Amino acid sequence: MPNKYFKAHEAYDLNPHRYDVGTIIGLKNGYEDNLFIRKLFTLPEQEYPAYYGYHLTYYLGKEPEGEEEFFTFVWQIVLRRINFIEHKNPFNSSHALDMELLDKLTNFQKYLRSIDQWHTQKTLPEIIADQHAEIRKQQSEIARLKSELNKATTLEKEGYINIRAGRAHTLYDIIHQLQDIKLPDKLELLYPADQIIWRRMICKFFREDHKEINFHTIHRYFPTDKRNLGNKYKEIDQKDKLLTIVIAKKRS
Repeated sequence: MPNKYFKAHEAYDLNPHRYDVGTIIGLKNGYEDNLFIRKLFTLPEQEYPAYYGYHLTYYLGKEPEGEEEFFTFVWQIVLRRINFIEHKNPFNSSHALDMELLDKLTNFQKYLRSIDQWHTQKTLPEIIADQHAEIRKQQSEIARLKSELNKATTLEKEGYINIRAGRAHTLYDIIHQLQDIKLPDKLELLYPADQIIWRRMICKFFREDHKEINFHTIHRYFPTDKRNLGNKYKEIDQKDKLLTIVIAKKRS
């Protein structure tokens, strides 16, 4: 058969890619299957995907729609070699080496199974079993995601706190005061990570006269950086500063 599936070792190339198949004199027609298997025997199991992918890329460069054909060809040569070894006389002098090679071949075959999109040579019961296993896996994943969703939405209930019409700025002032409160130990009561947190809280949980509060509009009252208020910052008008938060005196 002509060599078309595997990247060949160029004749007399002294620095070939380590996955090229062939010898110093190149790749003789009709031997690419043997030399592909021979190279496979020299590789550790963790390199099987890279080895397979190297030659698949080479083949797809010539046959862009040929992934299934390439897989089938590799599957067949591995299967034939496994069958050949399994039918050898178990009492011959090469039995120990045969068992080592068989182990490599079956491990490579497991790798091929893991990337098989075409159910190559699987029986109907095997295909059904695989589908049931995939269904169980998906059901388990769905159950996990539902559990996570339930946890995430525990606090996501409908409803809001309504502010009387025209009194939203009074709430903003109260929130400003909350940020400035220091406890008797001189430490702040609240440590917001960012002023945007207050904006999110207000827009999510409050309405003014049952109308949504615009997230971008209130940016002027809650700038991102309190140390750099910027040109758009706006103070709360004195007429809206109706309440003052004070630290309660300890009772004796």
